[in-house]
Amino acid sequence: MIDLFQTAAAELGLDTRTLFLLCIGLGVALAFYGVTSALTYVDPAAERMAASRDARRQARRDMGILKESIQTPKGVLQTFIPKKEGELNALRLMLIQAGYRSNGAVRDFTLIRVLTGLALPLLFILLMTAAGLPGVVLPYGIGEWLGGLSNMGVFQILSVLTFLGYIGPSWYVSRRAREARLRITESFPNALDLLQISVEAGLGLDAAMTRVANELAVASPEISVEFLTVQQQIQAGRPRDVAMREMAERTGVDTVQSFAKVVQQSLQFGTPMTEALTTYAREMRLYREMAAQEMANKLPVKMSIVLASFMLPALVLMTVGPTVIRYFNYTGAQ
Repeated sequence: MIDLFQTAAAELGLDTRTLFLLCIGLGVALAFYGVTSALTYVDPAAERMAASRDARRQARRDMGILKESIQTPKGVLQTFIPKKEGELNALRLMLIQAGYRSNGAVRDFTLIRVLTGLALPLLFILLMTAAGLPGVVLPYGIGEWLGGLSNMGVFQILSVLTFLGYIGPSWYVSRRAREARLRITESFPNALDLLQISVEAGLGLDAAMTRVANELAVASPEISVEFLTVQQQIQAGRPRDVAMREMAERTGVDTVQSFAKVVQQSLQFGTPMTEALTTYAREMRLYREMAAQEMANKLPVKMSIVLASFMLPALVLMTVGPTVIRYFNYTGAQ
């Protein structure tokens, strides 16, 4: 074998060691190619089975669109959620409006409320413990303040921190939901105009809503998500009027509810969608103009309250002040 290597190396003009290393490298490359080929080989039957499995998974996902999007937590966390169905539905709706649409949104929200309600008092207790340790100096005089608290003061602070920690997440979510409703209210007239233009251009209502949703994905993501959700539900088999009504309930905006009713009535009575959208867009512009006029008419009343609060005391002093000064001077002279 060695003689064969030496003969081959002499014929190729290479060193025996170099030829040996080349053979080893070639063997490693062939082994790597064989292993990768065996691992990446796809059986046609397995590929068809995978495609069928993906189709079934997509079908289950489509069916999941028609189910309740937020599930109720189980176990210990169930004691912290509202027991009444109306309050629980209001909590679900608030989470959806705030953008939390996952299946465990109620569970996560409840868990966060419980954790924050426990974390703030625990942090305060740790600060008090650290303030009582020798050699630990808390900044800004916090140690002296904590050391001077009575038992009642500590109890009151713990109660307030527990209340704030439990209410804080609810306030944050409600603020996000309120801001989302405001953005939908401000952006929906533009979406309606785009929808009207798309329908007049020859697109169907479903295609027009999908096109408008894609166009507004950056400018108004809330409307884009709602329009796409409606189209997904319709494709999954939900009736259009039900999907539109649920969109109006999710947003909680009056203009969206009116739009859903317009679409439902147009489909029910056979009115052309272009005519219905044109009429509703005209009414929407009139409504926006009336809302602006209403806000403008409220300004004098609001300004009068400010003027009365700041200028009336000054006017009273200017009017009554000299009389009061003369009265005191007169009585002092006597």
